[in-house]
Amino acid sequence: MSLIKIINKDFDLPDELSERQLRETLVDAFAYLVDNDFPKLVQILYKADVDQYKLKELLENVEGKSSAEVIADAYLARQIAKIETWKKYSK
Repeated sequence: MSLIKIINKDFDLPDELSERQLRETLVDAFAYLVDNDFPKLVQILYKADVDQYKLKELLENVEGKSSAEVIADAYLARQIAKIETWKKYSK
C-alpha cells in the first residue's frame, strides 16, 4: 500500500506529490486544523495511531519548527512505520 493511499483516508490529496510537496501540504492542512478544527485534528491523529504522549513531548521540546510541522512529521513517520510493518509481515 502506498503512502499517498494511506494518507488519502484522512486527506484528499493528488496522487502525484513529491515527498517535499506531501510534507508541505500536510503542514498546511495541520496548521488549518490546529487553528480551525481541533476535534478533527485529534480524530485524524487518533485514527492514524500517532502516539499522543510522544507527540506532546515533541511539541514541548522541538525548537525551530511550528506545531503544524511537528504534527505533520509525526503523522508521516507513523504512516511510514505502518507501511514498513505491513511489508515485513506480508512476506
